[in-house]
Amino acid sequence: MLTRTLAGREPPPGTPSSASAAVSIAATAPTVLQPRVLIYDGVCHLCHRGVKWVIKADKHAKIRFCCVQSKAAEPYLRLVGMDREDVLRRVLFIEGPDAYYEGSTAALKVASYLPLPYSVLSSLLIIPGPLRDAIYDYIAKNRYDWFGKDDECIVTKDKELLERFIDREEMLGGGPSNSF
Repeated sequence: MLTRTLAGREPPPGTPSSASAAVSIAATAPTVLQPRVLIYDGVCHLCHRGVKWVIKADKHAKIRFCCVQSKAAEPYLRLVGMDREDVLRRVLFIEGPDAYYEGSTAALKVASYLPLPYSVLSSLLIIPGPLRDAIYDYIAKNRYDWFGKDDECIVTKDKELLERFIDREEMLGGGPSNSF
């Protein structure tokens, strides 16, 4: 499933009902999470270029960012029931408290928040998800070979971009969460 809402998600294995899954999510979810956060692989050169492109195009600063390698990503991952490995395979966009998207849908949902002409890219959502994600997954699988990767979150080298990152203090302070 490419588009998920928290109320309609599958319960974790061993959970008796989806109602109890919703209760457990509410009990473990932080009370304040920022909307419109793109969680991405911070060591991937292709991902970093994509983030830089979105920041440049997003003149109204509607989208925030977080490297999946940072501790700041953990509450978002818990909220949607994903782990870091999931996001290393497919980017994650948390639109709000009740909706999140992954893979090609996430990328196109981000585009929908950008001004014209960039928002037109979101019209590609009419292409069937399995086809979009087949292309997305092929590129994602080969991105390190084609574009390279770093040993730490690349954004720390572009300090002027950090204003848009929910994990900026962590990035500036260094520490084990900056490395992969």
